[in-house]
Amino acid sequence: MNNHKVISFYKYVWIEDPESLAKDHLQWCVENNVKGKVYLANEGINGSVFGDDVTTGNYKNHLRSYKIFEDVWFKETPADKIAFRKMHVRVKEEIVNSGLMKTKPEHTAPKLTPEQLLKFYEDKKDFIIVDARNWYESKIGKFKNALTPQITHFREWPKVVDSLNEYKDKTIVTYCTGGIRCEKASAYMREKGFKDVYQIDGGILNYIQRFPDTYWEGAMFVFDDRRIFEPNTKEELKYTANCHYCGKPASYHINCHNIDCDKIIVCCHDCKIENEYCCSTECRASKNKRKEFHG
Repeated sequence: MNNHKVISFYKYVWIEDPESLAKDHLQWCVENNVKGKVYLANEGINGSVFGDDVTTGNYKNHLRSYKIFEDVWFKETPADKIAFRKMHVRVKEEIVNSGLMKTKPEHTAPKLTPEQLLKFYEDKKDFIIVDARNWYESKIGKFKNALTPQITHFREWPKVVDSLNEYKDKTIVTYCTGGIRCEKASAYMREKGFKDVYQIDGGILNYIQRFPDTYWEGAMFVFDDRRIFEPNTKEELKYTANCHYCGKPASYHINCHNIDCDKIIVCCHDCKIENEYCCSTECRASKNKRKEFHG
């Protein structure tokens, strides 16, 4: 799929009437054959869109035609398979589910550029780097020496912060996929008394595009049908997880196709097929399995 890509973006900005905007936006996307997911709320916009250079270029121009979105930052990753098959535009209470509605946006942490983070590592600076994503995201990829909290939902972030109290006087760097979760995650940490907190500008996406094969280890989980993006070429930096079945290095997630189980596992391609996208022999025998196979 030459020249196909996924463009990801977000912006915290007041939207007076997200319902009306969602209706108009969906109509434009359908008329222009745009596929992806866009979430709108009073607090802003968050989305990912898939297509070729022309389609994604048209989308960027359209979104930036709105005064409130004229400076939106689009982060791009190449796509060698279909990332989205439909277009969804939905209105939500938050553009990323956090439960941190009382956290004040003005308290968000200063942004650390990829160059500055690279220098932190190169200079062996004394700092703590914390993954603000879910456990299944960090299992297949993370920054070197990162703390990877075993949470299933970002709503658990307050519990993570409580567990980090011993580091209140340390330099803390938070990171997530594109930066959106760290806007609130870092603000919450500062409100809880952490004195020297940063967030990576543009998140993992921005760092790995500039400095692959350095301090990012493994693959990056993405919330589309690709499932993962693999930035590294050095063999020793390609994997941080192993196949649930055969134990070989792997980075692809599946949800067990037994709907009553739905367990998330890392699985290589061969074992995924051999085990019918299931996590166990018992689940393979279930009569309540998903019918469709992707990836």
